[in-house]
Amino acid sequence: MIILGIHAGQHEASATLFDDYRVLAAVQMERLNRIKGAGVLPDEWAWPCVDEVLSMRGLRRRDVDAVALTRSALPQTYYLKMRTPWRRLAVRAKPEILQKRPHRLLVNALRKEHVADPSLVFAETDFFVDHGFSQSVRIHWSNHHLCHALPGLFFTDWSEGLLYTADGIGDNTSYSARSFGNGKLTSLFGDDDALLEPYGGGSVALAYGIVTQAVGFRMLRHEGKITGLAASGEPVFYRDLAQHFAVDERGQVQSTWITFEEMRRAITKLLDGAKREDAAASIQKLVEDIVLVSLTRILRQAPHRHLGLSGGLFANVKLNRHLADNLSLDEIFIVPPMGDEGLSLGAGLAFLLSRDGLHRWLERRYRLDDVYWGRDYDSAIDATLIAEPDVARLGDPTIEGTAARLADGQIGAIFRGRMEFGPRALGARSILANPSRRATHDELNRRLQRSEFMPFAPVVTEENASRVFDINSVNSYACRFMTITTEVLPQWRRAIEAVVHVDGSARPQIIHRDINPLYYDIVVAFERRTGIPALINTSFNVHEEPIVNRPAECVRALVDRRIDFVVTENGLYATRT
Repeated sequence: MIILGIHAGQHEASATLFDDYRVLAAVQMERLNRIKGAGVLPDEWAWPCVDEVLSMRGLRRRDVDAVALTRSALPQTYYLKMRTPWRRLAVRAKPEILQKRPHRLLVNALRKEHVADPSLVFAETDFFVDHGFSQSVRIHWSNHHLCHALPGLFFTDWSEGLLYTADGIGDNTSYSARSFGNGKLTSLFGDDDALLEPYGGGSVALAYGIVTQAVGFRMLRHEGKITGLAASGEPVFYRDLAQHFAVDERGQVQSTWITFEEMRRAITKLLDGAKREDAAASIQKLVEDIVLVSLTRILRQAPHRHLGLSGGLFANVKLNRHLADNLSLDEIFIVPPMGDEGLSLGAGLAFLLSRDGLHRWLERRYRLDDVYWGRDYDSAIDATLIAEPDVARLGDPTIEGTAARLADGQIGAIFRGRMEFGPRALGARSILANPSRRATHDELNRRLQRSEFMPFAPVVTEENASRVFDINSVNSYACRFMTITTEVLPQWRRAIEAVVHVDGSARPQIIHRDINPLYYDIVVAFERRTGIPALINTSFNVHEEPIVNRPAECVRALVDRRIDFVVTENGLYATRT
């Protein structure tokens, strides 16, 4: 059965294609239109993502058996009230109404009409049939936080666990908790029980975004800068922030600030003139403390040894480590596409859960090896590089030539296979560099136009991971996807100083040869040459641009001297001198 998951969000729109329980393809809108964090645009909805994942598998819209969606942005003209005769006349008279607001959030329409069934407010079948789907296509809508949570269970082999989500807001709430055990999945809070109730506030993720904006960065874009800055400041504003948040006995977070605007005004006033490092340290401590208290209280009532996390808040790798270090866990797993881009993945899993029931759904689970779900350009990348007059193919052996250049201090990029889904570059579209010199960190920042305080991440083989980093059974699965920080063992900190943050931590990616042989072999060859078992791995993009996707974007980065060379499955390439 071909299942299409869609998240048509106002940011981080995406689509995921399934053949029953097997993920066939997934892509974020930003990788296609090159707008960082892109949501649906006025004239195209989520169709570019839909058509991209279908095209990867040689399918068309009419081949889709089921569409699974979040209750996100949908075209105004398909809302049932827009289809009344008087409303049609009004829109014809003033078409600018739709030009200004072509989409409307389904959840807002449901809340306004005080109903939970989307078919009561939206002409769902008409919408999909009008856009090329079959009359028999099944349509399934799912709760925002359920879509976040389900991948955190499906991609594990746990017999029990707690699923916890946190973000700005989705389906009228900012948190959810679900307890899994004895073959049952029980919602503790944050499901559709919150959909039609007054919003309770309490989002520390929103507070984090407001702090990001208050110190001069961009909300929903630069929160990672705040995480990077936090280790260099003092939490001098912590008490002023913390007095507005509390956690009840169920583990639910509450706040004296209910509305976004109320929170924004207060935090902006508090941080007026503040050092950005101190603001960052303050909100980071608040988030770590509040989420830890919340989880501690939930786990007291529903004891579990496994923790699955998702939602935009858990892009915060420092928070994830804090939880792993301070909760009694056997394993922590953070969904690799933890932000809203991952909702299309969760929507497909929610449809399968609804179709088959929990017992069958649990039987089909598996642990993730990778998230290489984008398009494969291996058949095109070499020809595109060769066709560029300013690029030359090098005669060196691919693996050893790459290792030699990295050892000499050059900056390279790997472009191979299917690109990654989610926010992390994991060896399909990665920039590689020597981690042994701090000057490499500064040179990378200069070339990529990135901030000097943002730490770069290391990649290490499975065999060497625990020799260099504090890797253990709790965090090793998360480290495969660079979703958590760990301590760098003291004896290695100077040897790989370009990837060590000021607090002695790093965000490693552990790799296995059978998943990406080219990537793995380069790391091994570099160790043979230098004795250093790790490389810098950072995303293949210039600051404020999405990760490189197509061959032309790779060639442009090389010609612009963002990197010194590119390695593909078939060769090494550099600009002509």
